[in-house]
Amino acid sequence: MTNCLLARLILPCFLGLNAMSSLAREAYFVVEANSGRILIAQDALGKKPVASLTKVATAMVALDWAKATGTDLGAKMVVPPSVASLGGSNPMGLFPGDRISLRNALYSALLGSDNAAAQSLAHHVGYGILQARGRTGDPVKAFVTEMNTLAEELGMRRTRFVNPHGLHLSRRRGYSTATDVARLCIYAMRDPGFAFFVKQKSRNLSFEHEGITRRFKVENTNKLLGQHNINGIKTGMTRLAGQCLATSSELQPLVEKLPDGATRLTPRILVCVVLGSQDRFGRTEDLVKQGWALYEQWVQEGALIKNPASERLVVPDPRK
Repeated sequence: MTNCLLARLILPCFLGLNAMSSLAREAYFVVEANSGRILIAQDALGKKPVASLTKVATAMVALDWAKATGTDLGAKMVVPPSVASLGGSNPMGLFPGDRISLRNALYSALLGSDNAAAQSLAHHVGYGILQARGRTGDPVKAFVTEMNTLAEELGMRRTRFVNPHGLHLSRRRGYSTATDVARLCIYAMRDPGFAFFVKQKSRNLSFEHEGITRRFKVENTNKLLGQHNINGIKTGMTRLAGQCLATSSELQPLVEKLPDGATRLTPRILVCVVLGSQDRFGRTEDLVKQGWALYEQWVQEGALIKNPASERLVVPDPRK
């Protein structure tokens, strides 16, 4: 019996009878990112709405575009008209015509789950993508196409993004899986810039409204940040998606002396994704603790992988 299967069998007993009624509505996936070792999974391939976890893909498309074009994240963009009818979270109170830097929009989208900031990023970057290709059209639609291209490159076969923020605004609804979101999170946390954004507990931001500078302090919605070695990454919640949370927990690398006298460092990074939960923070705490225990047991037993297809998650790097 594999550790992964064992964990799935014993989890209801560990959580107690009161939690069993909610298990069927939840999906979760826990993996050690460096080795790819899958540790715990439940309904991890089931297609579900993922709410603002969508913004992880939004941020990565924006960051990858900025790097590819040499765009400074301090560059200002104009908040588009579509923000006025968007709805949902707009903590800074952005209005069409306001000016905000890409960096501050990323902070607000990732820390404060700001839908208006995510929409603004998609419009600005999407317009740049269309211009570079000599095309016209809907900038946000062009941006979402890039989000889905990224998903395809990462092997997210059961994912479809329909907007940059994760709200349910039409009959076309986006979806992903706990496994696919983990793929996206592993890719995102490999980027030092993204990792720096999401580890901040708060950030002082500013934007221009009718020529006047307005200031705002955004607080990270991830209440577990700094606990259990958690250093990111994103929360999400809508009525249809329930409570969603993706986290990264990092321990000090394992240090190993090699026969030739060299030292080998093995990173230890646990990615945990919870979808459709009634208690995302409590469930994540339990899963992170169990995940690290199972990982340590696996390492002590020789870190063997007998069936790579079912025991290991491989996430390619489209940047290479």
